[in-house]
Amino acid sequence: MLLHYREQGQGAPLVILHGLFGTLDNWHTLAKRWAEHHRVIAVDLRNHGRSPHTEEHTYELMSEDVRELFVQLQLDAPTLLGHSMGGKVAMRFALDYPDLLARLVVLDIAPSFSDMLHQDNILAGLHAVDLPLVENRQQADEMMAQHIKQDAVRQFLLKNLYRREDHSFAWRLNLDALTSHMAHVGAEIKAPQPFLKPALFVRGANRTISRRKISSMSFRRFSPILRLKPSLM
Repeated sequence: MLLHYREQGQGAPLVILHGLFGTLDNWHTLAKRWAEHHRVIAVDLRNHGRSPHTEEHTYELMSEDVRELFVQLQLDAPTLLGHSMGGKVAMRFALDYPDLLARLVVLDIAPSFSDMLHQDNILAGLHAVDLPLVENRQQADEMMAQHIKQDAVRQFLLKNLYRREDHSFAWRLNLDALTSHMAHVGAEIKAPQPFLKPALFVRGANRTISRRKISSMSFRRFSPILRLKPSLM
């Protein structure tokens, strides 16, 4: 699958993978800053943003999607940075194709299993948006608010809403596929062989990846030499 991407800057390559329900646009500000010293490639993963939709959504397939992008762009040993779901894609890629990377950076996610129950309200809110009835973003926001109380979360999700040429609204994300594969999004990234190149795991200020978890077996099986930082900046 040929993924949609945005490239800027020159220098050592840095590839950015967004999180669940996100797009490459989420990284616009940081990508622009990093492009002062790097060749930055921000990517829309399958079923997100402007990349193709498909009924299949697994980490194995997303890893292969990224490999195809590396071939397409002739990338030579880039740094791969992934956030949340994109972090698990990055981990899967690092295990599948370690020779293609210089280093790995993972934000706000562990290799371990998650039951994804914390996404139930998000999915309910997205499905509550009756697209044929939506005339403006405010209406979509009000529909989501029945299930999603946090305004910041709704505004983040509404970045996926766009107008078609006939002026009707649609989601850029593939909501049906993501809903049916949500259990897989929480799957553990298993590492029969560890990733032995530099790996940095970064905890968000409001996330629950603790030092206790970073020292858990799932992390150590993934990389025995990883480092932990409390924030990206």
